[in-house]
Amino acid sequence: MILKLARIGNSRGVRLPKAVIEQAGLGDEVEVTVRGDKIVLRSARNARAGWDDAFRRAITKHGKDRIDAALDRVSNRFDDEEWTW
Repeated sequence: MILKLARIGNSRGVRLPKAVIEQAGLGDEVEVTVRGDKIVLRSARNARAGWDDAFRRAITKHGKDRIDAALDRVSNRFDDEEWTW
């Protein structure tokens, strides 16, 4: 499929047909990457997608107290250097 670049201010854009958007499963936001001479569009993913389900499964398998204790042992730079109690 060949499409024309449309002028949008100082930028350019491509209008994607509805069928292409639906076939690719794109939502309102896309992640854009450049790989060599290719521009790749894919549905934007939430960086924490699935965390709720993963924690629920872990709590079911190991118990809430054990998960809480494990999380208490995890440190990060923000907690160690930036957080003020």
